[in-house]
Amino acid sequence: MPVRHPWRWVASAVVLVLLAMLAHSFATNSNYGFGIIGGLLFTRPVLDGVLLTLGLTGAAMGIGIVLGVVLAVMRLSPNPLVSWVSWAYIWFFRGTPVLVQLFLWYQLSYLFPHLSLGIPFGPRFVTFNTNSVIAAVTAAILALGLNEGAYMAEIVRAGILSVDAGQSEAASSLGMRRLQVMRRVVLPQAMRVIVPPTGNETISMLKTTSLASTIAVIELFGAVQQIAARTYQVIPDLLVACAWYLAITTVMTIGQFYVERHFARGAQRSLPLTPFQKLRGNLAVWRIRVAGSSR
Repeated sequence: MPVRHPWRWVASAVVLVLLAMLAHSFATNSNYGFGIIGGLLFTRPVLDGVLLTLGLTGAAMGIGIVLGVVLAVMRLSPNPLVSWVSWAYIWFFRGTPVLVQLFLWYQLSYLFPHLSLGIPFGPRFVTFNTNSVIAAVTAAILALGLNEGAYMAEIVRAGILSVDAGQSEAASSLGMRRLQVMRRVVLPQAMRVIVPPTGNETISMLKTTSLASTIAVIELFGAVQQIAARTYQVIPDLLVACAWYLAITTVMTIGQFYVERHFARGAQRSLPLTPFQKLRGNLAVWRIRVAGSSR
């Protein structure tokens, strides 16, 4: 006799009721403005905001990944000074809010009115005005990228530590230098651990770029806010932003799946099925069942 699970039916009924209430709200509440959303999705300000959001995300993650690898290697260095500098960097940037860091970079001219190139504690060869060098977009990229570097450092460090120490010892016995061992042996194996949280950080960075609107960067959320200030249609404009964030996140999630699948080669006997392979398999099973029932 199969075991009965009455609470599963209760949970299913509750979920169905909540979904029905949500669908009823969508169908009857005109304040959502679904008729307006279609006209706003592909307007020029929104598309410009989407492109700037993607640019901020790519630039910040590029800085964060490169910096994270360097900081992770420094953190694992036998040199105590190098290791301590890496730890202090991670401690500061993980311990302060990214919004505060955005404003610090944006207001850097109050601390350093001019930036210069020259010999330390010596003559200066070239001097720049800080506001002309670090504009709003540059400040956002620096703040987001440097902050992300602290988190990526811990992700990369965890990936490096996940590789068996015997791998490094075997590579060192072949005469490889420490950086060669890290680049050719350790990091390729650590990627299986590094890629999933890195994909999660990329998706998180996409949404974190919305904070750049506080320093006058007109990315996606900033563009939507400007439109809402003119039209007073706040909810439809916010739903436009949600639609774009969800669309981009979906594409990133699919890309992350294939990257993880690529680095899983050699670690698993059989690679996870792609969505299309699962669909073909389910269709084949369905056809067999239909054929069997028709006999």
